[in-house]
Amino acid sequence: MRRTLIVSASFALAACATTPRVATTTPDQPPPSEHTRGAIIGLTSAQLVQRFGTPALQIREGESLKLQFRGPFCVLDAYLYATGTAPHRVTYVDTRNRALADVDQDRCIDSMGAP
Repeated sequence: MRRTLIVSASFALAACATTPRVATTTPDQPPPSEHTRGAIIGLTSAQLVQRFGTPALQIREGESLKLQFRGPFCVLDAYLYATGTAPHRVTYVDTRNRALADVDQDRCIDSMGAP
């Protein structure tokens, strides 16, 4: 009886599990522009700071570095990795609003005063 109760409780908890959030593009949210995102890919941390100012957050995990910049419209996360002896460079960019919804990267970067 006790074993049945434990198994039943496990199934009940499993049914409450949430599914992962999948990013979708809506008609009012165009897909990210490779041109603008491409202007950031490959930059060093010093170049990012020169362009966007002091990061609001800086996280090191092993050999990787994440710099977060916050603007009035959005949050930009830049992920930098070192290759060999070369300095850390941006390999991936993520943008979102403060409610964690994806936003257009062009608009986000432009709102932060990027050229």
